Amino acid sequence: MSDLRRVSSNPHVRSKTTTSNIMMWVVIALLPTTGFGIYNFGLKALIIILLSVASAVLAEFVYEKALKKPITIGDFSAVVTGLLLALNLPSTVPWWIPVLGSIFAIIMVKQIFGGLGQNFMNPALGGRCFLVISFPALMTNFITDTYTGATPLQNLKNGVEPVVMDMIIGKTAGTIGETSMLCIVIGAMILFAVGVIDYVIPFTYIITFSLFVVLFGGYGFNFAYLAAHLAGGGLMLGAFFMATDYVTCPITPKGKVIYGVILGLLTGIFRIFGANAEGVSFAIIISNLLVPLIEKYTIPRAFGIKKTAKKEAKKA
Repeated sequence: MSDLRRVSSNPHVRSKTTTSNIMMWVVIALLPTTGFGIYNFGLKALIIILLSVASAVLAEFVYEKALKKPITIGDFSAVVTGLLLALNLPSTVPWWIPVLGSIFAIIMVKQIFGGLGQNFMNPALGGRCFLVISFPALMTNFITDTYTGATPLQNLKNGVEPVVMDMIIGKTAGTIGETSMLCIVIGAMILFAVGVIDYVIPFTYIITFSLFVVLFGGYGFNFAYLAAHLAGGGLMLGAFFMATDYVTCPITPKGKVIYGVILGLLTGIFRIFGANAEGVSFAIIISNLLVPLIEKYTIPRAFGIKKTAKKEAKKA
C-alpha cells in the first residue's frame, strides 16, 4: 500500500503561499504610503481609511452570511480593497463616500461575480470609477487647509510646471495615497523582495507611458515634464499595486507585456489628449476588460497540437 500514489486532476503545483499571506504583504507594502497620506492630510485621511476598510470587510461578511456562503474575510482581500480605495480618494470627501465606494466594490464588482478570483476588474478601482462618475465634484475637490490649488497634473495640463521634488516626496495636493512617489516605490520594493509581484507589467507600463509622453506630450525629452507625469496622478500606485492584481491581469508572459503596453498607451491618451489630467484608473479598468482577449491569443498551445488541427476542431 505504501507504493500507491494519489492521482488527481491538474493543476499539480503546490505552494505554502496562501491568499492571506499575499494580501498581508500588500497591506504591509502600503503602510509607507498610508502613513504618509495620514501625515500629509491629517485626521480626515485616517477617518476615510478606517471607514473604507471597515465598510469593505463588513460588506463582504454580511453578503456571504446572508447567502450562506463561506466567510472569506480572513483572507484580507477585503482589507486590501478598502485600503486601496481609500488611498484613491481625496481627503475632502464626506464620510459616506468611502462607505458607498467600498460596498459597491465588494458587492457589485467582487461578490456578485463569484468572489475573489472571479471578479472581472480590480474592485477598488471599480469602486473609485463608480464614485468619480457618480460624484465628480466631490471626487475632484483637493482643496485642504494645507493645499489650496489644483493637483500638479492639472497645473501641468494648464501649462504650469510643478515642483517635481515636491511630487516625489509627496508635499502636493492629490488623493490620500497618490502624492508620495517615494513611499509608493518603497512599498513596491517590498513586494518585489518577497516575490508577490514581478517587474514585467509595471515596468512595461511605465516605459510605454514614458515613450508616449516623449513622443506626443509636446515637450520632447524634457526630463522635468516626464518626471512630473511619472510622479503624479497615481501612476506609480496603479502600476505597482493595482495593475499587478493577480485576478485581473494576464498570466502568460507575452500577455503581461501586451497588457503593460495597453496600460501605457491608454494612460498616455487620457492624459495628453483627454480632458482628464489623471487617467490611470480608467486605463486599468479598460485593460482589465481586455485580459480575456489578450490571454486567448497569447496562451501557449499544448505540445503536439498544430494550427491545422485546431482549425479542423473548430469546423467540427
